[in-house]
Amino acid sequence: MLGGALSVQFGSAVAALLFPHTGVAGAVTLRLAIGALLMLVVCRPRQRGHDRADWASVVAFGLALAGMNSIFYQAIDRIPLGPAVTLEVLGPLALSVCTARRRAAWCWAGLALAGVALLGQGGFARLDPVGAGLALGAGAMWAAYIVCSARVGGRFPRADGLALALTVAALVTLPIGLVGAGSRLWHPAVLGLGAGLAVLASVLPYTLELLALRRLPTATFAVLMSLGPAIAALAGWLVLRQELRPVEIIAIGLVIAASIGAVRAGAPAPARSAPPAADAEPSHPAPEPVGAPALVTGGTAADGSTAGDPGPVGGTAVSAAAAPPSARR
Repeated sequence: MLGGALSVQFGSAVAALLFPHTGVAGAVTLRLAIGALLMLVVCRPRQRGHDRADWASVVAFGLALAGMNSIFYQAIDRIPLGPAVTLEVLGPLALSVCTARRRAAWCWAGLALAGVALLGQGGFARLDPVGAGLALGAGAMWAAYIVCSARVGGRFPRADGLALALTVAALVTLPIGLVGAGSRLWHPAVLGLGAGLAVLASVLPYTLELLALRRLPTATFAVLMSLGPAIAALAGWLVLRQELRPVEIIAIGLVIAASIGAVRAGAPAPARSAPPAADAEPSHPAPEPVGAPALVTGGTAADGSTAGDPGPVGGTAVSAAAAPPSARR
């Protein structure tokens, strides 16, 4: 799980290295186009047997991916990577708070707002207000991504929906990238960085985090994912030489703590079993057959796994862990 998070955030740092050569639009195009090709080769999604509603969900998912990546890359072109991810994570945090419907979750949201206010004390002018606003916009698109991922995951098996949505996102951003970067996209060094970006931001984190979802409880997965702002700050410092002030580091820590607290507050309470009657004879449950499916609750992610709090009957839940993070950056 930590390996996947490191891969995603360091992939964003690689994207920032591409900006001087291709522009933001060119970097987005390379990341999505190469990532889509790799996912299509690996997943080989079936295109038959789906109705109009299925394809509408895929298109909405692809548009969310295109908007999220484009806006986020515009943000990190203007402000350091750590603060950008800190502001962006407020989108999934707000979604988790709204779906939790618990007072404790709103308290954690207040802590997150305190962190953002402290980040402002560090100087939004230093961060560039436009960049900060773009990071918040990317967070809103991230929340939309989570909702769309839950819907697509219930309609497509495995990671087929994600592969198809990445293809839609690549087709949407390709004309803009070609106009902005032109022939620079085909330079061997640029293609090499683009391939590295696609692997770091798509293939590697998807593989690692899919394995993590099979071994870790969903709540643990979501808590570890909340460390994204800290890892992003580390990647910005090591790769891009972006230094943060102490007050900004404290602000990032507050948002991380709020994210972890909101995830734990939204977790379903363990069911309590009724005590056995005094005159009841002790019973010995039969052992479960080998290979019997385990009981799971929660929404269905785009990779076919379950995540998040259990939603209403017939619906899917949404949370910050409800989708594979491979396409978020």
